Amino acid sequence: MYKDNDKSKSNKGKAKQTVLKVTEPSELLTFLISKLEGKSRNSIKSLLSHRQITINYKIVTQFDHPLEPGQEVLVNFTPVKEDNRFFGLKIVFEDPYLVVIEKKSGLLSIGTDKEREKTAYTILSDQVKKENPRNKIFVIHRLDRDTSGLMMFAKSMDIQEKVQKTWDETVLDRIYVALVEGSVEKEEGTITSWLKESVALKMHSTPYDNGGQKAITHYKVIEKNRYYSLLEVKLETGRKNQIRVHLQDIGHPVVGDKKYGSKQNPIGRVGLHARVLSFMHPITGKIVRFETNVPRKFLSVFGN
Repeated sequence: MYKDNDKSKSNKGKAKQTVLKVTEPSELLTFLISKLEGKSRNSIKSLLSHRQITINYKIVTQFDHPLEPGQEVLVNFTPVKEDNRFFGLKIVFEDPYLVVIEKKSGLLSIGTDKEREKTAYTILSDQVKKENPRNKIFVIHRLDRDTSGLMMFAKSMDIQEKVQKTWDETVLDRIYVALVEGSVEKEEGTITSWLKESVALKMHSTPYDNGGQKAITHYKVIEKNRYYSLLEVKLETGRKNQIRVHLQDIGHPVVGDKKYGSKQNPIGRVGLHARVLSFMHPITGKIVRFETNVPRKFLSVFGN
């Protein structure tokens, strides 16, 4: 368990980490040199360049990054492996309990008996087994194959079960960006319906209870022109294909999403990205928040 102290903590088979409290304004490198006794300037710069320093759970590589009182600097002495980003994902955060990744569009979250191709799960699983053959990765939630963005995995079954059983209380924000067809007239709104899966594995939406699951989606327009709109979408519930179905419901399907009504694909992929993931850490109890940029392709239709 994390503790707010300056002593390194380690358990057999787990990453060695140190959490440092910032009590006065400083630059990151100066702060680390003063706190990490026995570590040379070059070794600390190496930690930064290898993305082993996080500030309030965000990776920082700039040596002159300004620090403010109240922040926490986490030093991970076990390097975060990033080779996997070339296979469709990159690791955003890793500690002894969780891994947060950014998945690219086109990569499955987890396979089935019929799908033997590489998935986010198999890539991460192979990576942790290189460090220790006994290491395992456990799926907490999924993203559709064609949706990019933030996903969270557990490093033990206990953590997986703890997060899944308390999902509604633990996960505070899941915010997506969606590029949709047409100019959305209403600047913000809420979509509520009941979703039920057909035998063809397609979700169907009705405004009344059809025996399916109630789904609630909030959206607001970020940018638009005559042909497309970029929406910020916040999930109140997390149902299968919820965003895709709900945006089809209001007459603005996600671009590239043929399954749910799209006829246009100006960016060569489905226009849905899980941009923000915020949750209460299952061990520390701290609220952590991870954000990614809006994919450049989504902005290209607006001339950005």
